[in-house]
Amino acid sequence: MIGGKTAYLKKLTSKIHIKSIDVGTELDGSTPPSVFIGSWNYPKVYAGPMIAPQQGNTSIMDMPESWIPSNISQEEIIGYRLNLVRGKQRVEIKDLDNLLVEKLQEISLAKTSIESEAQFLKKPKGSSFSDEHTPHGPSALIEKFHIESVRWDHWLEKVFYDTDLKAADAVIDLHSKGLPFSSIQKAFSVGSMGVEKNRRLVPTRWSITACDSTVADKLLKEVRYCDIIETYQVYEFSSLNNYYAVILIPSEWQYEWMEAFLHVLGNEEVIFSDYETNSGKKEYSKVGGCYYTCKMAVLEKLARDKKQATAIILREAYNGYIPLGVFNVRENVRSALNQNPVEFDDLNNALDYVSNKLKLPIKRFIKKSNLLQELIRSRQTTLDAFFNYSI
Repeated sequence: MIGGKTAYLKKLTSKIHIKSIDVGTELDGSTPPSVFIGSWNYPKVYAGPMIAPQQGNTSIMDMPESWIPSNISQEEIIGYRLNLVRGKQRVEIKDLDNLLVEKLQEISLAKTSIESEAQFLKKPKGSSFSDEHTPHGPSALIEKFHIESVRWDHWLEKVFYDTDLKAADAVIDLHSKGLPFSSIQKAFSVGSMGVEKNRRLVPTRWSITACDSTVADKLLKEVRYCDIIETYQVYEFSSLNNYYAVILIPSEWQYEWMEAFLHVLGNEEVIFSDYETNSGKKEYSKVGGCYYTCKMAVLEKLARDKKQATAIILREAYNGYIPLGVFNVRENVRSALNQNPVEFDDLNNALDYVSNKLKLPIKRFIKKSNLLQELIRSRQTTLDAFFNYSI
């Protein structure tokens, strides 16, 4: 019996054996720009650049916002990521005067790819796959690191020098100006925004959720004052061995995320879920960062349309699925919400439509849910009446 999403994904990633780039102890190449801050042994973490062993523009390797809209395949994405070599040094999170950290800040604020040279203590080895962050190739302790002169992004430079601006306000401001989420997150992770005395390194996977949550919380404050949608709406999208259905329901803001992994490891069919009511959620989600990144993507859409709704998101991951990071959720949900919705006059019809798109019977999702079950109860005489409904 597989216990919990963390255990399930740990088992899944342990079975991934894909060969990454082979490099020696010296590397002359280009960083997309890209950095990685680990979380192990916090507050003394391993931080460093990620470099591709090639010259020129490598930005596509660390620009997840562009991958799904460009219909880039899973194999191509993995190819990009396993060609990124991670250099690392152990650094205390508040030691922003460290020479390597200063270079990481330069990289994260850069407008374009940067020519780089690195010397490692040993030959870089291994690779890393996670449901939280994008994969990367081999890693090793870095002994020497040099970068060419860097041209900073104007808006990132502005928040870097504004040492009185809170980090949360900087994240919200940069998002409102349309900067790619990945650019904001990288700048946040290397301590290049916020009130000066509070600046510090933030592990990459933590910084992703922090930025998602910061933007979502701000958008939700706006959405709460918006008119409620008038019809039941279904948005859908498929890519990278995933199917997503976003169901928007005419009601005040509530949110439930449900994800099924179907025959990814073998014959398993497992569902993980979490939800929040209109009063919000206090504890960290048991399904991890995908909960927050999906919430942010949905609230982007509602705030853009100046509408309010309850959101139910169903995800199915199929055989061949490989964890690529929470960007997979964010960008798929964004892509779904950029499509034209199919509209219905009641919840049963909306669920009936979605049930014909899912591989798993929708009753399995309903039995696993909390919020969706309650919504069905409130709209029908009994829950059993729905289970007897022809879907």
